[in-house]
Amino acid sequence: MPVRLLLLALGTFAMGTDSMVVAGILGPVAADLDVSVGAAGQLVTVFALGYALLAPPLAAATARWPRRRLLLTALAVFSAANALSALAPNYGLLLATRVLAAAGAALYTPTANAVATTLVAPERRGRALATVLGGMTVATALGVPLGTWVGRSDWRLTMWLVTALGLAALAGLAVLLRDLPVPAAAPTLAARLAPLASRRVLGAAATTLAFFLAFQSVYIYLATAVAGATGGDADRLSLILLTTGVLSVAGSWLGGRLVDRTGVRTVLLAGSAVAACAFAALPWLGRSMPGALAYAAVVPLAGWAVSVALPHRLASIDPANAPLLISLNSSALYLGTAAGGVAGSAAIAVLGTRWFPLAAAVLALVACATAAATTRDRRPGVRARAGSVAKSHAKAEVETGVQVGTGAGTAAGAPPRA
Repeated sequence: MPVRLLLLALGTFAMGTDSMVVAGILGPVAADLDVSVGAAGQLVTVFALGYALLAPPLAAATARWPRRRLLLTALAVFSAANALSALAPNYGLLLATRVLAAAGAALYTPTANAVATTLVAPERRGRALATVLGGMTVATALGVPLGTWVGRSDWRLTMWLVTALGLAALAGLAVLLRDLPVPAAAPTLAARLAPLASRRVLGAAATTLAFFLAFQSVYIYLATAVAGATGGDADRLSLILLTTGVLSVAGSWLGGRLVDRTGVRTVLLAGSAVAACAFAALPWLGRSMPGALAYAAVVPLAGWAVSVALPHRLASIDPANAPLLISLNSSALYLGTAAGGVAGSAAIAVLGTRWFPLAAAVLALVACATAAATTRDRRPGVRARAGSVAKSHAKAEVETGVQVGTGAGTAAGAPPRA
């Protein structure tokens, strides 16, 4: 495995950890800064919103930058932002540093994916992308639980951990990443947004936004939802998050195969229905460790299967413009994550810390209805289209550095899914 690919993956691991690790340390942050848990959850919201809104204009503004300089600048901004987060004396300044960290991530992740395709022979590009974006998956499975465990006594240590990861990637790439090709012409911002004029594209993007609004409204506040099971113990919470991460990887693998066999519509409807049932049961499941672990196993399977189907659907609408369509899916994903932070906070205020997942159950049903209204069942042609779409996905991955199978795109990794 080329060392440069592993260093790129280390960067995406840092980004993926940073994007959602705050969900595991909401209690310590809220207590230290004297704010509510709901207010602390907005730290995830502003990161996701900043990424979604900053990614398109930053990509257009830096389209002609040398890729090495862009990657190193992005990592420097990201690392500095997390160091400032660790030092932030109050809530307002901490919010500002999360926006700055999002800007660094928005610059780094798509560029790292694109650069990965230039470091290997054409026939190995898929594996190169899988390696780099594997950093996001590993962040979901290991980075978030590790960050939660490190910050169990002092949340600032978690921010220093992410800073160290970013600086390690920066140092390695500064030494080893040389002789990259000059970037090709990139689409303008207007060209990136033009597909939204299509009703089918707009409906697909709306479906993505609705799904992640539902899922993230619980994940961001998962520590609160399972407080009855953990009793405030950070080790127990880390175990629940670790289970969520491992089952997210399994859900991504399962989702890809289900999409090929049953079609996008079936996966979207089944996944959202399963998630809705799990959210509705969480007020009871979250009272014990076995119940919390059962929830942590079921929802990531459904959520990651859905996250595979969503970009697959967008790319199939217009395979020739798959790269642009998948980038729109990424923006919708992060907007949904940002809205999920607000919705979760509002649900806690209205329904209380035990019952707020019921709001997510309703939102998941709305997402299911949106998918049902904006997709068609074309089961006889599923397999024929799957091959065609797979080719367009491969083209999208090469041109944009976005791994379709993760649905993260930016991704936000893609942030981890509840």
